[in-house]
Amino acid sequence: MTTDLKGPVAIEIEARLRAALSPDHLAVINDSEKHRGHAGHDGSGESHFTVDIVSDRFIGQNRVARQRLVNSALADLLVEKVHALAIKARAPGEA
Repeated sequence: MTTDLKGPVAIEIEARLRAALSPDHLAVINDSEKHRGHAGHDGSGESHFTVDIVSDRFIGQNRVARQRLVNSALADLLVEKVHALAIKARAPGEA
């Protein structure tokens, strides 16, 4: 189960990605509840996320380069607060 309620970590992820990548589309999905009892689930309710992002910055970039752009924008969060991040990064017009 995912939740549409945004906690402080999800809000920070969204703000940083908007600032760094000026996306046409951005969805930050909290997947933490799916991982209750698994490694990395810290009980905060904000440890596992999926990011679905469409940005002009991804034009001509391969999948790894796109993920690096996202990871760079979130670097300290990935060390301190986020255990897992799934990334779906596309350029405009890509399915």
